[in-house]
Amino acid sequence: MSATDDITQLMQRWSAGDGGALDALLPKVYAELRRLARIQLSRQQGHDTLQATALVNDVLLKLIDRDVPQRLQSREHLYNTAARMMRQLLVDRARSANADKHGGGWLRDDFTRALDLPIPEQTRLPELDAALTELAVLEPRMAQVVELRYFIGLSVAEVAAMLELEERTVYRDWAAARAWLKDRLGD
Repeated sequence: MSATDDITQLMQRWSAGDGGALDALLPKVYAELRRLARIQLSRQQGHDTLQATALVNDVLLKLIDRDVPQRLQSREHLYNTAARMMRQLLVDRARSANADKHGGGWLRDDFTRALDLPIPEQTRLPELDAALTELAVLEPRMAQVVELRYFIGLSVAEVAAMLELEERTVYRDWAAARAWLKDRLGD
């Protein structure tokens, strides 16, 4: 049995109420999520005080505290949900840092520049979040590709495997989403 199948089976058992499945699942996904979060945080500036462990712990606590287990049925669902939660945590953190009481008018190193996205340097993360939310309504798969590439830092090959797509499809979605975001966010 592959690791993916094992994680999927544990997800399904956890969804059915098996607490032991959660105990077996956490070590398998924790290390991978932490590795991805560490890579993601190392690529960007502005989150120097946030550690990958803290980001992953926040995501896992949210997953465990909610009714999320009933909706998660596979490894892919888990990683997609984790990407969305990481995105939201980083957006909330950026909004808080931009608040006036935290020196919101100060210039900061751009979050998106560190990720080499075609988004102008003056773009703020909350605006990116709004644009991604809009893209998700129009093209959910493209938004999912952006979340997995941008917020978790998966490679095109990893996204293709996760979403069970051809790599060339992921490349097309990635290029189209980048162009759409650039157009949507303006100069």
